[in-house]
Amino acid sequence: MSTTAPPLTAAEVDDLADRFESRTAEHVLAWAAERFGERAVLTCSWQKQSSVLVHMVSQVAPGMRVVELDTGILFPETYETREKLIERYPVQFERVLPELTLDEQAAKHGERLWERDPDACCGIRKVAPLRQVLDGSDAWITGIRREQSTTRQSSRKIELDDRRGVVKVQPLADWTSRDVWRYIWRHGIPYNLLHDHGYPSIGCIPCTTPVDGSAPDERAGRWQGTGKVECGLHGN
Repeated sequence: MSTTAPPLTAAEVDDLADRFESRTAEHVLAWAAERFGERAVLTCSWQKQSSVLVHMVSQVAPGMRVVELDTGILFPETYETREKLIERYPVQFERVLPELTLDEQAAKHGERLWERDPDACCGIRKVAPLRQVLDGSDAWITGIRREQSTTRQSSRKIELDDRRGVVKVQPLADWTSRDVWRYIWRHGIPYNLLHDHGYPSIGCIPCTTPVDGSAPDERAGRWQGTGKVECGLHGN
């Protein structure tokens, strides 16, 4: 993990968060691109928020790095969404893989680690690759939204990630799911078709299940029955 000090102080970040609360997502994203340049990176999970942000990046910050953390166990529909967005938008896509293949992980840690120790599996397949992506970066742009879950309801558009030494930029923090869908339909943006089949939140195949829509938490279909609510990228 990079030990570089964050590029902004906590006081500066708090001031920016206050100022940007009423600003549009496009304004926040454009600011991040101008302020951090090539040291800003957007990570994508190819859920509906990713579709929105890739479109916005192509409009206001086409030079920004756009990185996929490919765990190797994503849904076919997720990879199809990636390909459609890559084909549509002229942005700098990168794909980062875990250090271990699935076979190597099974040999080292046993089969189906995600069932026995989902935190360890996420650590190998998500958290460690993110560390690699953010090494040398000053700003990390994500699709976090307050409405997604109770663990995210206090998210601000600009935050300081002390653990990783970066400024975390969350342009969609105040967007509802309806806002996301309106934007997608208005601009005709490709999106993950699993959203049409009971998957409000989409992660790895073994740890994502459809829900009936009655749960108030958009991420209720993730790691069901484990007590786990975050993969370790956010909020831990």
